[in-house]
Parts: sequence; structure tokens; C-alpha cells
Amino acid sequence: MMKRMIQLLCILLGGTLGFVYIPRVITLLNFGQSIPSWLYTPYTGMVIGAIIFFLLTYWFVDSLVGLIKAFEEKIIKAPVTDVLFGTIGLVFGLVIAFLIQIPLERLNIVGISTVLPIFIYLFLSYFFFQVGFKKRDELINLFHITKSKDRRKEYDGDEMTAPSGKIFKILDTSVIIDGRIADICQTGFLEGVLVIPRFVLEELQHIADSSDALKRNRGRRGLDILNKIQKELKIKVEIYEGDFEEVSEVDSKLVKLAQLVSGIVVTNDFNLNKVCELQGVTVLNINDLANAVKPVVLPGEELNVQVIKDGKEQNQGVGYLDDGTMIVVEEGRRYIGKTIDVIITSVLQTSAGRMIFAKPKLLEQAL
Repeated sequence: MMKRMIQLLCILLGGTLGFVYIPRVITLLNFGQSIPSWLYTPYTGMVIGAIIFFLLTYWFVDSLVGLIKAFEEKIIKAPVTDVLFGTIGLVFGLVIAFLIQIPLERLNIVGISTVLPIFIYLFLSYFFFQVGFKKRDELINLFHITKSKDRRKEYDGDEMTAPSGKIFKILDTSVIIDGRIADICQTGFLEGVLVIPRFVLEELQHIADSSDALKRNRGRRGLDILNKIQKELKIKVEIYEGDFEEVSEVDSKLVKLAQLVSGIVVTNDFNLNKVCELQGVTVLNINDLANAVKPVVLPGEELNVQVIKDGKEQNQGVGYLDDGTMIVVEEGRRYIGKTIDVIITSVLQTSAGRMIFAKPKLLEQAL
């Protein structure tokens, strides 16, 4: 079908050019009385031009159809935001080229007034298409900023804050797989809009398709958690379709996205937490929240704990509280498999978790 359409367009183009120029060409060649007079008519030229262009289509029409189909497939696979902003840039370039063409036509200089506008149209169309295509994320952010400024007029006071519905919480892969984010959202402690980038979904899908059984289960758990958040919880969830092609690491993409939309990264990854802090990005660490709500224990308090294994240092034993907090018991190796009373000596608190150091109460009494 496309091939026939191209051939039809070529026939119409050839007929139009033949109608205008072929009689002139025959007149310039000055064949005299050697050819019939009806060859000098425009309608004869139209037929000749149409036939010539129709025959020429057999040389290039297949290649042109293949090129159009390849371009069509590329457009279909591209995200709709890329196509939209690329088209907006293309239209903007054509408008500017038209405005430049007007004074050039008034100059009425051979070559400049006719040929130069063609190059201007081609150059500006391509240039602004690339600008719209590659700067789509910045343009989207510009629209968000404009909306925020309009909404700020509704508020009084020197310090303005965006409405809670526009506070973007960007989830990383680790916090989705962890699963506790769904419980936090259900309690209502996390407000705003949850943003799930497309590149995070792709990483989850890659993990879910892994040949390793443990990774595969983790990936599927993450996808189940997202499905629960979207369908069962009241919090608003948005999928960010954009990508940062110049960046390969997912963590770096998350940081750039947070900077772009003035969002907050939600994670339980200790390293990503530090990277966000270094780059001035606000971060919510689920482990920090979990540590904050754990029961407070102080040095000198007594606990009853079961020593289940030996520690890294000599004669150490290790046990765990009900909430998973590790307790390192000095001189506790001899009590492995037993439940004993211990006295807390110190507490170490980090974003990676909390660790409690203690000594057996019996040993303390003996001293």
C-alpha cells in the first residue's frame, strides 16, 4: 500500500513538472518542423513527466519504503514524551525558519532568496527537534515549577511549601524489594506522591528474570509489593517514563531525577544514602526509621538473650532481639545455645543498623 502511494505521489509530481517545464525544454532545443506540434502542448509534457517519474520509482521506491518503515518502528518504540517534545521542537523550528524566510525573500537576491531558506528550514527543524527530544526532562520539570508557582499564590507567609500532593518520593530498587515501604504507606506516615522510575522497573524485571533462584524470588517479591501499593493502598503512585541515557548506574539516575524534580529518594541502601547526602539530595532511609522506632536500650540495662553463634572476635557470642537487633556478648562463646541475662555495655547506632554490646551478668557479678 505504501509503495503504491509513493508511486502515485511521484506520478503527480512528474506530471506537474512536465506540464510546466517539458514544453519549455522542447522549445529551447528548437527541433523546428521535425516533430509534431502537439508535443509542444503542456498536457503532452504532463504525460511525459508522469511516465518518466513512474519509471524512476522502480529504482528507489523499495529503499524509500524500507527507510520509512524503519523510521516508523523507531517512533513507535520511543516513549510518548520523547515524540511529543521532539514534535514541539520541530514545530518551533519551522516557525522560526518561516520568520527568517520573510526578510530573505524581500532581498530578492538570486540564490540567497531561493536556496538559502531551504537549508534554514532543514537545519532549524533538525536542531529544535533534537533540543525538544533531549531536553524533555528539563522541560517537564519547567512545567512542574510553573504549576508550583501558581499554587503558591494560594498561601500566605514568607516561607512557601509545596502541597503534600506534589512532594515526590522516589523509590529505589532495594526499598521496593525490602517490602516495608508498603506497610509504612498503609499506616499513613508517608505522604505525597510515590514516583517509580521506569529504569527501576526494568531493573526489577531483570532481577525477576534472573537464573539465580534467590534473585528471581527477590525480584518477584518487589513486583508484588509494587502491585500491592498501586491497587490496595490509597497513596498516589506515578510512573516516571523518562531516562538518563548518558548515565549507566541506576543509583546515579535516581540522584539526577531527585535533583530534577526536587524530590526525595526513599531507600534502605547505605551507599545510596551517602551519595544523596554528598550531592545535597534529601533522602529517607527506611533503616533509620526502623531504628528510630525500636525500643531504647541504655548501657547498664539488663536483657535476656539467647546466644546462638560465635562472633568475629575471640570468645564473643552473638544473639538477636525480637526486632532483629544484633547483640554481641563479650566472653559469650561459652554460652552458645543458652539463654542468659546480659548487661549492656554500649550501643552503636548507624544508618546500616544498630548493634548492642553486652557482657554476661554472671561474669559481671563474678568480677
